[in-house]
Amino acid sequence: MNYFELYNIPVSFKPDAQTVKKKFYELSRQFHPDFFTNATEDEQQNALEKAAMVNKAFKIFSHEDEVLKYILQLKNLIEEEEKYQLSSGFLMDVMDLNEQLMEAKMEENKLLISNLKSQISNFQSQIYEPVKSIIENYKENISTEEELLQVKDYYFKKKYLNRILAGLN
Repeated sequence: MNYFELYNIPVSFKPDAQTVKKKFYELSRQFHPDFFTNATEDEQQNALEKAAMVNKAFKIFSHEDEVLKYILQLKNLIEEEEKYQLSSGFLMDVMDLNEQLMEAKMEENKLLISNLKSQISNFQSQIYEPVKSIIENYKENISTEEELLQVKDYYFKKKYLNRILAGLN
């Protein structure tokens, strides 16, 4: 059973936050181990496993990047520690950003750091634009593997840019 089935919600790159929260509380109450103290050992173990799944699913549903990764894993399009090959053009742009970051940090130039954050934000918007429609309108068993591979490329690019942003803070 995947997390979407557990929460009884449609597979979506953008699950509705209110629905997810509501289902989380509902399922947390349903499988809370305290309600199974008089149950058999198997029932207690099952409730504990379900409670852990409910919590892990909520954690994933609460982070857009984790939802992207989770769906791509469900479709067997991404592996846990995959070394994805990004385009050389993207890597050159990122190398330039990294050089600017090192320079800004060495100089402790707050204005340059702020400008870099804006550049990265703009870059993230640019890489999102080609997959925006796919992500926002995803339909299980209708969206193609080719579309999902575009989302995979976006996921790894965004992950790379997020690491740079983390280095700015």
